[in-house]
Amino acid sequence: MDEIKHYGIPRRSGRYPWGSGKDPYQDNKSFLGYVGDLRKQGLNDTEIAKGLGISRNQLQARRSIALAENREADVTLALRLKEKGYSTSAIAKRMGKNESSVRSLLDPALREKANQTATTSMVLKDAVDNKKLIDIGAGVEQHLGVSRTKLNTAVSMLEEQGYTTHYIQVEQVGTGKYTTIKVLAPPGTPYSEVYKNRDQISLTNNFSEDGGKTFKEILPPKSINSERVMIRYKEDGGSDKDGVLELRRNVDDISLGEAKYAQVRVAVDGKYYMKGMAMYNDNMPKGVDIVYNVNKPKGTPPEKVFKTMEDDPSNPFGSTIRQKYYIGKDGKEHLSVLNMVGYKEGGGEEGSWDTWSRNLSSQILSKQTPALAKKQLGLVLKLKEEEYDEIMSLTNPAVRKALLEPYADSADSAAVHLKAAAMPRQSTHVILPITSLKEGEVYAPNYKDGENVVLLRHPHGGIFEIPEVKVNNRNQEAKSLIGNAKDAIGIHPKVAQRLSGADFDGDTVIVIPNKNRDIKTAPSLKALKDFDPKTTYPAHEGMKRISVGQKNLKMGDVSNLITDMTIKGANFDEIARAVRHSMVVIDSEKHNLNWKQSYLDNNIGDLKKKYQGSPTAGASTLISKSGSDIRVPLRKEGRFITDPKTGKTKRVYIDPKSGKRLYEETGETYIDKNGNVVKRTTKSKKSAEIDDLHKLSSGTAIETVYADHGNALKNLANKARLSYLNTPAIKYSRTAKETYRKEVEVLNNKLALAIRNKPLERQSQLLANKIVAAKRKANPDLTPDDLKKIKGQALETARARFQAKKTIIDITDREWQAIQAGAISNNTLSQILKNSDLKALKQRAMPNYKRGLSPARISRAKALLANGYTPAEVSDALGISVSSLYNAIE
Repeated sequence: MDEIKHYGIPRRSGRYPWGSGKDPYQDNKSFLGYVGDLRKQGLNDTEIAKGLGISRNQLQARRSIALAENREADVTLALRLKEKGYSTSAIAKRMGKNESSVRSLLDPALREKANQTATTSMVLKDAVDNKKLIDIGAGVEQHLGVSRTKLNTAVSMLEEQGYTTHYIQVEQVGTGKYTTIKVLAPPGTPYSEVYKNRDQISLTNNFSEDGGKTFKEILPPKSINSERVMIRYKEDGGSDKDGVLELRRNVDDISLGEAKYAQVRVAVDGKYYMKGMAMYNDNMPKGVDIVYNVNKPKGTPPEKVFKTMEDDPSNPFGSTIRQKYYIGKDGKEHLSVLNMVGYKEGGGEEGSWDTWSRNLSSQILSKQTPALAKKQLGLVLKLKEEEYDEIMSLTNPAVRKALLEPYADSADSAAVHLKAAAMPRQSTHVILPITSLKEGEVYAPNYKDGENVVLLRHPHGGIFEIPEVKVNNRNQEAKSLIGNAKDAIGIHPKVAQRLSGADFDGDTVIVIPNKNRDIKTAPSLKALKDFDPKTTYPAHEGMKRISVGQKNLKMGDVSNLITDMTIKGANFDEIARAVRHSMVVIDSEKHNLNWKQSYLDNNIGDLKKKYQGSPTAGASTLISKSGSDIRVPLRKEGRFITDPKTGKTKRVYIDPKSGKRLYEETGETYIDKNGNVVKRTTKSKKSAEIDDLHKLSSGTAIETVYADHGNALKNLANKARLSYLNTPAIKYSRTAKETYRKEVEVLNNKLALAIRNKPLERQSQLLANKIVAAKRKANPDLTPDDLKKIKGQALETARARFQAKKTIIDITDREWQAIQAGAISNNTLSQILKNSDLKALKQRAMPNYKRGLSPARISRAKALLANGYTPAEVSDALGISVSSLYNAIE
């Protein structure tokens, strides 16, 4: 058969209304017969659907509807005949069916099962009629208690009544990626209206505003009376500990519990608040419980020292906080006046900084030698290559595919951020003031007494802002105050001034032992000594204060200039000019400084012309360009291609030749404020949109090192995606399914539980976006850091509101045997793996090496240990325990 003529779609075509004939379901019978005839002629459902001008899913849904409606008609007739007194055999004869078929039509349980689709359709219809926009995406079937097939059929029944379905993309709060939501809307609702009101998309089941929560609500912060607080001003030593809140021990409502220090916010008198690092002081003045150290001069009124709380009950301190509770002398739980910075349990307290990522940013390492950069970047690349080889050695193809996809994404991400491996024994520590230490000393209980370490702050202007100090763990003041601190160091206040003007409000440094002088340092620049931007560049009368948004742009501009100047070999006098200007810019909005005069006095335009090409140019090196934002036309993943042999069209997500991700522009437009039609765009990174990073380079040696590294990572990502395409599916076995019937049933139940979280997560994203949008509208000048905090807090709040929490599927030994035997279909197995602990599955699917690690990994471990890395650092890099490492290398 060479062609299929259009047959017409039930309820959508034809001269007469649906069901107006003698047999109201004759069209159903004709439709089913027509499809059946085409199947007998050898056509598959895809070809039949194409001939009818509908999708394959629509065809299958139409068949399901037709079958259900035919059965409904048969049930109605059988019941009517039964009521008239006909016997089962007489009904069978009248209807032309066998008796067993008639009995099934009359069986109440079977009738109820047959009506599930119609019932589901009514539930969805009622939900849309009441709420307008309903999420019908993956996982909703688990909430409704029906199969996905029944849900799809129910949706198709509503579509035939005019209800519309749309796919809406919503940005994920925190990641910047997009979640696609399938939405059911009232008849005639266009895509534009659904997109405009996407924050109103909801589930079929309502959630009460206060029911079912498993977390404590954010309460108005408890304030401390200002009479319990003493302000220590600049002249009395406050500037040496600027940002530190010293606490009296054994006072319940200001107790740090088991911690020795924490980053806090404390409300004062219901209107103001203090911010900084809290730590105990055993020599507190009488009559006060908190000493607040500030660098403001005496005579400054308290209301000018404290910060004013914002008119936002959910975020009065302008940062994400976690409220602390304590058990009072009455045995009851009370709210503390201490609010910890950070939404995660333990965040902002002793031990939380030690969990920070251990790597070296390009902003730091690019200011060091190309040899060091090549060495540390090489470690990253080698580990990524070994990770790929390890994935490819896995015995289960499904697990291999499940790991290749995120691996490729991680390699692409690494090519954008260009982070290098940490140095041996490198770690992040929060800084605290210890005035009894010498300027060349540091109290660092996690390092050896007497060894030299360097302190690096991100960002920094140059190697002249990297102090090298000697560890002194014998200092009695430090031992008394912070003891064996998990992730804090004590330094003299003047050391903080050299660290790009750091203070003690939670600022952190990277600590690296520097026995071999791998990290290069230089003396402080005389041109920066005693430079005070506030006294040098005060605002003149009538000067307009710079906005937060403009300040951020100017700060990013001068930071890129400093990076480019350093890479291109600028002398220290030139860099000092740029650094002085950056110091003015960063404080310009807060202290209303004359940043324009600073620009002129420091000849910044000349520096930009010399090192960036012109006074108005921007970033000019790979390091400063790589992570820069770029706007590209709005697009979606995948591209439709036509197979030249079969003529079939399908969406492909990976280029089968290169391994690159494929995208297709949506073509969406909008009308701008000038009435022009403009293409919608989305944000990306420059280095993500280019194949060869050398094209972003100005040609310096350090840029070449980074470009080679980034290109190698991009190649690895493409290689992994090609391997993903070429990995065969696991062979499904019906015999294995029967053998492992119990395990298959349990795995399906575990998957159903895990999938239940998907709609809840989508609802959380919608609510979080709504919260963020409201806060952005109320505060148009939010800084990127502020916005990041707000997004994190909004998402955590929304997830708690909907109880959205990913359930990890734990696979038993017997269940793993079932998977290996092919008892699970590939589609189901793919979903199971996406909701499982892939790290644990990777260990299951690994070949049985004699010592637990592949020979390449053992060789790598020995090389890292020989280069000065600790066993803990090596085991962390390899993703194994320390004991496993020892077993492998012995």
